[in-house]
Amino acid sequence: MALDGVFLRHLKKEIESAALGARVDKIYQPSRYELVLSMRGHDGTKKLLMSARTSSARINFTRYVPENPKEPPMLCMLLRKRLTGARLFAVRQPDLERLLCLDFSAVNELGDHIVLTLVVEVMGRYSNVIFVDGDGKIIDSLRRVDASMSSERLILPGVTYQLPPPQNKLCMLTVRTENIIDRVCSMPGSTSLSKALLFSLQGVSPVVCREIEQRVSRGTGLKIAEMTDDYKSRLTFFLGRLADTAKNISGQPYMAVGKDKKPLDFSFIPMEQYGTAAAVSREKTFSELLDDFYGERDRIERMRVRSSDLMRVLTTASARLSRKINVQQVELERCSKRDELRICGDVLSANLYCLKRGQTSVELQNFYEEPPKTVKIDLDPSCTPSQNAQKYYKAYRKAKTAEEMLNVQINTAKRELEYLSTVFDELSRASNEQDISDIRSELSEQGYIRVPRGAKKRKSTSHGAMQFRSSDGFRIFVGRNNHENDFLTLKQAKKTDLWFHTKNIPGSHVVLFLDGRQPTKTAVSEAAMLAACYSRGRASSNVAVDYTEIRHVSKPQGAKPGMVIYVKNRTIFAAPDIAVSEKLRVAP
Repeated sequence: MALDGVFLRHLKKEIESAALGARVDKIYQPSRYELVLSMRGHDGTKKLLMSARTSSARINFTRYVPENPKEPPMLCMLLRKRLTGARLFAVRQPDLERLLCLDFSAVNELGDHIVLTLVVEVMGRYSNVIFVDGDGKIIDSLRRVDASMSSERLILPGVTYQLPPPQNKLCMLTVRTENIIDRVCSMPGSTSLSKALLFSLQGVSPVVCREIEQRVSRGTGLKIAEMTDDYKSRLTFFLGRLADTAKNISGQPYMAVGKDKKPLDFSFIPMEQYGTAAAVSREKTFSELLDDFYGERDRIERMRVRSSDLMRVLTTASARLSRKINVQQVELERCSKRDELRICGDVLSANLYCLKRGQTSVELQNFYEEPPKTVKIDLDPSCTPSQNAQKYYKAYRKAKTAEEMLNVQINTAKRELEYLSTVFDELSRASNEQDISDIRSELSEQGYIRVPRGAKKRKSTSHGAMQFRSSDGFRIFVGRNNHENDFLTLKQAKKTDLWFHTKNIPGSHVVLFLDGRQPTKTAVSEAAMLAACYSRGRASSNVAVDYTEIRHVSKPQGAKPGMVIYVKNRTIFAAPDIAVSEKLRVAP
């Protein structure tokens, strides 16, 4: 699924047709390896995304603008200073290399017109976006590369920018097809045709090479040693078509989607290699294709990075509680034998007349058993028989008190662990910076995150529960976090409304507002489906959901946010369906 040089050539044409002459209006850096340029032209404003993420490096116009951090990074502020107001006047691509150079005409502090360039290198883990001045000197970049990381090519401020080292491959734009075939056929005989093409051709990804092999071999696979004149003739034909597509930029955006509805691959030519295992569809533009292919993956990655500190806090707290519970349960197991201590005290008290100071142990009959059996009791030789009996009674009382305390502490720790599980679930479903900020505030209020001395504790600024409408018109609200769950269940809902929650699984509170009507089977079913979707069980095919009237839901005194108890409930099974839930969702 690599974004290859020919695909990038098509993106270059798309950018030129839509943004040449456009002015840079705003600049954002939503994450460490992403930049977004808001460009205003004759056709309105377009947002150009440049990503240097290892798994999703690309450049394209985007419909989904990522949420920006409150404090812009240093590189973002530098670009805003130097590039805001500049106009894009050229887009360059050396041969079929996987990089684009965006040339901007800008004005410096002295009022002189200068050229500034953004070089977008789309090269897997070596991807980068580099800011270069008119003299070819690097101003800054998303990824800095020093001598300890590379001895051949430095990416540092002040260093002259150099193109990536050229690969020993042939460019279809300048080389004849016969030369390409000669190079391919010179490979070892055991090499597959697709790998030989990949090693020989510049600017084509593995999916394109596999597609050429698929068409040349008619789907049977082909080794270099098996190349007959007929295969060479077919290879010449398909390579010629590929070269024409690259030269004329006549490809179309195609995406292969698996049976599980997940994108598998994309290319600028139709893909036949997947057969019935995937459906290949043609997208409107190359930018929209990349948006659809990488959008959800990038959102998850952004949230993972931004929530990493919270995840660390929750993991540490959960591990600490688990260890504490295990230790206390071992102690509780010891306390369960406390009756043996009381029996030893009773047996000693009944036989004080035959005991003497200085004995280390004694064997006496245990009159609690039928028939009586002999029990060996250890004694402290420095104590009198009565004092030894009292020591056993004291140990018994201590074990009894410890058992009571341990049961309370274990139950408290289990409830806290259950609460942390709900926060874990919230964090896994966080979709934007506001969600993460609310969770951070909640953890700060509960004492899991330390607030620096002198800093004001910021309360959660909830932006309201998610709102849905059932197919037959009932309002359904879903809490985003524990504070929203509390407000929705305990304050916003009426006593006769229906409350839903996944059975024994962390998840959101869901309320079906009846508004004086009787609940329908459809509304109850869809509310249960939403409870399953917004829970830890959303990846399951069938989830048990409890529901009851709000009047039967209560919050124990001192309970943590979102923690409630309920009675008189019924259970319904629901299959989570994210697509259906999005159709039911309405704007607040």
